[in-house]
Amino acid sequence: MEGGKDVRVESAPYSCSTCDGGEVPARNLTRRNRKVRSLSTSSASTSFEYRRTQSLHGPSPVTTFGPKACMLQNPHAVMHIQDPASQRLTWNKPPKSVLVIKKIRDASLLQPFKELCRFLTEVKSMIVYVEKKVLEDPAISGDENFAAVTKKFCTFREDLDDISNRVDFIICLGGDGTLLYASSLFQESVPPVMSFHLGSLGFLTPFKFENYQSQVNQIIEGNAAIVLRSRLKVRVLKENWEKKARVDEKGIILTNGDIESSRKAMQYQVLNEVVVDRGPSSYLSNVDLFLDGHLITTVQGDGVIVSTPTGSTAYAVAAGASMIHPNVPAIMITPICPHSLSFRPIVVPAGVELKIMLSCDARNTAWVSFDGRKRQEICHGDSITITTSCFPVPSICFRDPVNDWFESLAQCLHWNVRKKQNYLSSEDEEF
Repeated sequence: MEGGKDVRVESAPYSCSTCDGGEVPARNLTRRNRKVRSLSTSSASTSFEYRRTQSLHGPSPVTTFGPKACMLQNPHAVMHIQDPASQRLTWNKPPKSVLVIKKIRDASLLQPFKELCRFLTEVKSMIVYVEKKVLEDPAISGDENFAAVTKKFCTFREDLDDISNRVDFIICLGGDGTLLYASSLFQESVPPVMSFHLGSLGFLTPFKFENYQSQVNQIIEGNAAIVLRSRLKVRVLKENWEKKARVDEKGIILTNGDIESSRKAMQYQVLNEVVVDRGPSSYLSNVDLFLDGHLITTVQGDGVIVSTPTGSTAYAVAAGASMIHPNVPAIMITPICPHSLSFRPIVVPAGVELKIMLSCDARNTAWVSFDGRKRQEICHGDSITITTSCFPVPSICFRDPVNDWFESLAQCLHWNVRKKQNYLSSEDEEF
């Protein structure tokens, strides 16, 4: 899957020769003294010791059932499950441009930002894109020693300038919010993102800045693993109800009581979650949740969170959801303080289409936000349609997708931290 202008992801689909009825490759055979798996053939009783290739997913399921039945092929499949261990970055052409995203109004990032930009422009001779409002910081615009570097920058403005086909990869300096912001700048294909941990939490930022030169060199050389963080494609359809008006002979505008509606559609790409809540109202939110056109439940509570696996460790986990690895193709639905003892978070397949609307008997409106931004009111007749996007965020790993994720769980969320139980000696067992 492409992630930018001149980049692709090398990914070999997982296959198991034994399951497919073929011979076991020699490189997959190993001798072990421990428990082994025996494979037998009809021609000989020789047993082989087999080690399966590393994978988070099993082999692709057989789609033929018996002599005549098979699964109908779907040409509009949302995604194909790939082996995360095989997802590595490669370049079609050497990268020449980089977007540097810096957390705004953070004095602690000024020195790392200047060092990185000097390295990219003077040492690597790269074209550096920087948002215009970053350079409006007096600590940057007033630095005469840095002026020669800023003159080489290409600047842009959010929501006004399109840089989607100009940037080869992205470097983020800050916390998790910088990665979310980088995602919001690209509504289609996203260049690979390298995130340095210079913020508070840093669950999505695996790189430390101390060794930035060697790490950036590795990325430019195409020597890195990546994790494809799925996004949500969200479409908000709003009904604008307006009273019809007419003008009398004296030019006075009169309303005749008739109402006409016009529809306004907006679309977003969301990396973490879509949050629908009750806003400033003191009443429970009352929204209907549809899955592939079927009403599955009505959410009565403070709201509901629809998140990606990446977003499962954000607001969703605080609301009681499970944590899901980014490579798992899924969408999470998590209620916020539901007024029901049996409403538990659920996980649905990535290919489904969810739709959220206000219930007809809702006492108040609802509010929606996308990765904590673009907050807006949802009224009767409005709808929010959510499905998995075809444009993931290719996030560059420090080691690999598995180790990086568990390292973040341990370091950032202190997952399963507990004082070790004391050893029970033979003397203690007697009491």
